[in-house]
Amino acid sequence: MKTEPGEVVQSCNATAAAVVGTITMADIRVCSFKIFQISSLLILFLYPETVSSECTCEVEDVEQNKGEALKYKLGAIAAILVAGAVGVSLPLLGTRIPVLRPENDIFFMVKAFAAGVILATGFIHILPEAFESLTSPCLEESPWRKFPFTGFVAMMSAIGTLMVDAFATGYYKRQHFSKHKQVKADEEQAGQHAGHVHIHTHATHGHGHGSASPSEELVFSELIRQRIISQVLEVGIVVHSVVIGISLGASESTDTIRPLLAALSFHQFFEGMGLGGCISQAQFKSLSMAIMGTFFSLTTPMGIAIGIGISSFYNDNSPTALIVEGVFNSASAGILIYMALVDLLAADFMNPRLQTNTRLQVGVNVSLLLGTACMSVMAKWV
Repeated sequence: MKTEPGEVVQSCNATAAAVVGTITMADIRVCSFKIFQISSLLILFLYPETVSSECTCEVEDVEQNKGEALKYKLGAIAAILVAGAVGVSLPLLGTRIPVLRPENDIFFMVKAFAAGVILATGFIHILPEAFESLTSPCLEESPWRKFPFTGFVAMMSAIGTLMVDAFATGYYKRQHFSKHKQVKADEEQAGQHAGHVHIHTHATHGHGHGSASPSEELVFSELIRQRIISQVLEVGIVVHSVVIGISLGASESTDTIRPLLAALSFHQFFEGMGLGGCISQAQFKSLSMAIMGTFFSLTTPMGIAIGIGISSFYNDNSPTALIVEGVFNSASAGILIYMALVDLLAADFMNPRLQTNTRLQVGVNVSLLLGTACMSVMAKWV
C-alpha cells in the first residue's frame, strides 16, 4: 500500500504528540520534584557561603566625607571629655555637698545606680562586641571559631582581678601591721618607765600606733580595699574607653559617628559616676583624686585622637585589629563584671545598714535596675 508524504508527516506528528503527552503526564512531575530537590540542596549548601561573603575583610567602600567626619570627631572629643569629667567629678564633690557624702542614704542609691551602669557595660556592651570580633568570618576558622576565646579571656581576667584584689589587700595589710608591730616594740622599749601613762594615753586618745583599737584596724582594712577597688576598676574602664575611642576616630562615615557622639557622651558620664563613687570612698588625697579623674576623662578622647591618626591605613576587619580588639574587650568585660558584682554590689547589699532599712533597700534595688536599664537602652547606638 502506497503512503502519501502528507500522511507520513501526520503520522510523525501524532507519534511526537503522543510521546510529548506521555512525558507531560508522567515524567514532568518527577523532573519537577528532582529540580526542586536539587535547588533546595544548593540553597542549603550555598547559603552559608553567601552569608559569609557578605562580610568583607577589605576596607568597606562607604560614602565618605573626611572633612565632615573630622568635624564630628573633634566635636566628639570635646563632648566626651566634658561628659566624663562631669560624671567622675559629681561623686568626688561629696566632701563639699552634704547630701552626697558616703554616710548618707542617697549615696547608697547613687552607688547602686553606678554599679548597674558598670555591670550593664560589661554584659551588654563589651562582651557582645568581643564575641563578634573573635568569631568574625575574617578570622581563620581554626582556632578562633573552634574555641570560645571570648568567654575564656573574660573568665581569666575575672580570676586575675580576684587574685590581684586578694594579694594587694594582703600585701598592704601585712605592711601596715608590720609597721605597727615595730612601732609598738620601740615604744615599749623607750617607755617602760612610764608604761601606765603610755597605756592611758592610747586608751584615751586612740593614736594610730601598735596599740590601735580593733575598730581602727577594721576601718583601715576597708580603706585599703576601697583603694584597690577604685584602681582596678579604673583599669577595666580605661581599656574599654581606649578601644571604643579608636573605633570612633578611625571611622570615616558621618552616619556612624553622629549617633556614637551622643551615646558615648552619656556612656562616659555614667561610667564616670561609678568610678567617682569608688574613688570618693577610697579617701585618696586631693591630688590623687584629681589625677585619677583626669586620666579617666582623657582616655576616650585620646583613643579618638589615635583613631584619627591611623584612619588612613586602619582596617577594623583585619585579623590583627579583630584579635586585639576582641581580647582587650573580653578582658575588660571580665574585670567590670567581677568588680560590679563582687566589690560594688555584694559589699553594699550585704551591709547591715542596708539590710535593716527596708525603704533604703527598695531604693537601692530600684537604682540598680535604673542604671542597668539606661546602659541597656544605649546598646542600640553604641
